Order: sequence, then C-alpha cells, then structure tokens
Amino acid sequence: MKKVVSSLLVASLLGFSVNLFAQTGELKEPTPAVLELIKKHKLEQVNFDYVKKIIGNGSRGAVEAILVDARPELKYQKGTIPSSINIPDTNFEEFYSKYDFLSKDKNKEIIVYCGGFGCEKSPIVADLLKKKGHKNVKVYSAGEPEWENKSYLEIGTVVIKSYLENNSALLVDARPNAKFMQETILGSISIPDTEFDKLVGRFPINKDEKIVTFCAGFDCEKSNIVAEKLYNLGYKNVSVYAGGLPEWKKAGLATTAGAKKVEEKPKEKKLEFSKNGVKLGADEGTVDGEWLKALIIDNKVPENIQIVNVLNKKEFDKGHIKGSINIEAEKLNAKELYEKLPKNKTIVFHCAAGSRSLEAWLKLKKDNIDISEIFYFDANVNCKEDNCKIDVNEPLG
Repeated sequence: MKKVVSSLLVASLLGFSVNLFAQTGELKEPTPAVLELIKKHKLEQVNFDYVKKIIGNGSRGAVEAILVDARPELKYQKGTIPSSINIPDTNFEEFYSKYDFLSKDKNKEIIVYCGGFGCEKSPIVADLLKKKGHKNVKVYSAGEPEWENKSYLEIGTVVIKSYLENNSALLVDARPNAKFMQETILGSISIPDTEFDKLVGRFPINKDEKIVTFCAGFDCEKSNIVAEKLYNLGYKNVSVYAGGLPEWKKAGLATTAGAKKVEEKPKEKKLEFSKNGVKLGADEGTVDGEWLKALIIDNKVPENIQIVNVLNKKEFDKGHIKGSINIEAEKLNAKELYEKLPKNKTIVFHCAAGSRSLEAWLKLKKDNIDISEIFYFDANVNCKEDNCKIDVNEPLG
C-alpha cells in the first residue's frame, strides 16, 4: 500500500495523472505540459480517423491538408505519416523556407504531429506556423507512434538503400508491369495495384516480413494502394517509398536499365508524327511530353486533340488541364472506355504520374482496339483548378 501511495505521489509531483497511462505504461492522452501548450496557442486537436480521412490514397496530390512532422530530420527519414513534410522545431526557419507552397495559401489546413502524447514539438511548431500567418493549424497529439500501430509509414531513399544493402526487405513495384519491364529498382518484384488480388500469393507467408512498396513518385497513389491492402491482410511491417523510381534515379542509384542498355540493339527509326499531327514520344504509345507540355502551357492544344483525365471525379474537380475531360478509365472495360471517348479526335490520356494513363492505353491495346490515334502523356501532372505543374517523365526509348 505504501508503494502505491508513493507512486501516486511521484506521478503527481511530475505533473502526470494516473489516467494518462495504460497498463503497459503508454500514454493515452496528452501530458499536462502538452495540454498547456495546446490551450495556450489555441490549437484544435484531431485524432487518427480524422488524419486517415484527410490523407486519402496517400499521394501528395490527393491529400486534403498539409501534414507536418515536427520531429528531427533523421526520425522523419526513418518513418513518417504518408505525404508529410518535415519542419523540426529546432530548425523551423531553415526547413520552413524549403517549402515554397506553404506561403501561397495560408488558409490551407495544416496538421502538425511529432513523437506522441508526451511530445511538445507539435504545439510549438503549430504556434510558429500560426505566427507565419497560417489560419488553420491543428495538432495530432498521438502522432507517429499511434499511426505506426494502426497503419503504414512512408520512408525515404536513405532507408531503402540500407534495406537493399542488408537484404532486409522485399521491394514491390506497384506500377504497371510494362513500366517495371522498362526500368525498376534492382531487386524489386512487380505487383501492379490493379493485379494485386491475382498476385497476392507471391507475398511472404511470414506476415512479419518487411515489405516496401513504391511506384512513380510522390503523386503516384499505386504504392499506397498496395501498402493499404497488405496492411489490411495482416502485414504490419509495411511501408511506402513515396519518392519511388524518380527519387531513386535522382540519387544516382542503380536501376535495371543500366544492364539493359548494354544488350540493346539499334532500333528502327520511328515516325516523328502521327497521321493527325501528334508528335510521338520515344516510348510506345506516348506523346512527346515536352511538345505537349509546351502546348498546354501556351494554351495552344489543337482542337483535334482531346486530353482525357483518367482519374476519379473528385481528383479531376480539384484541378485539371484546361479543355480536358474526365473519364475514370479504371472502372471501365476496354469496350466501355472506347465508347466514351470522343470520336474523330486524337486522344491523349493523362493522370497524376503516368501510370493510370498507361493502363488505360494498354487496356485498349490488349483488346485489339485501334490505338493509332490514342496515346498517353507520361508525366507528373499536379493541378489546382486549371493551373497545372507538369514534370515530364524521362523517356526510356
């Protein structure tokens, strides 16, 4: 009895109350010190379900708010909530200045988190953001620890590199198999998100195995879709390499393309333009990315070219290329998709990162539909209303 009284007294002196702890000793709500900061800075708290809904499919373009990880950079690199940016409290000004988009819309919702209920970094950073003029700043006090227990994390290039060097994780390329065959990270396997159910037997029997999914970069949702499905199947040691193949190549790391180039034979010279005047890309089925990008930016896309956004309506409504139309190709079979396409027009499919548009094109090709004037735009396209940032993917041909 004396020991219990003594323990309660110590807890009281430390500023904690007994109801903050579970039987395991883990905090279940913010400590008094954290609560005081939240109250002082007039911050709204949000929970796991709220953040999960905000994140959506996990890609940068789909997230409805900006998530800020207030922990040190090394902690952030090892594992963070998908789509998060990193602004440590100890280097606030330096890291804040890295993200130009923060100052463009100060009414955008921001959710700040750190290392759990006992971590004071999130309310500190939230207050600093408010002082920068941000109007809608909230805190997710449970932070990374709770998220890791309930969902998958996002990791960076340095972590993947370490996994490969130590042969300690299974890397899964979630892009279409055609993209995988062109180039991928050495040692990865191909499990396209659209073929997950058919190929699920290729995953390890041991559900504690470390698995990392990746696809075509920060705006590609495929890796998140596969990670979510794996997590729901009981694979709890799953993470997403959101930077994907583009970030891996940017870091100068090895891909399968290096080995292929040695074996390549001279290719036959391709036609430069289609019958209807579309400049052809180096890879089969593609339109020349820089050519089309220039036309879009200058608002000079010819009337005989119809750009078709193949994402869902919600993503289309957030922003799209001027003059484009929306057909959610993934929900349609080849015949249905073809029937919805405008006739007497050259069609160019596009999406957020190039993968969904390729799949739409492949769907028609596999069904022996005439695709001589149907192409896809292999690019990262991020639009806010009709203002689009376009980064053309490097052709492999």
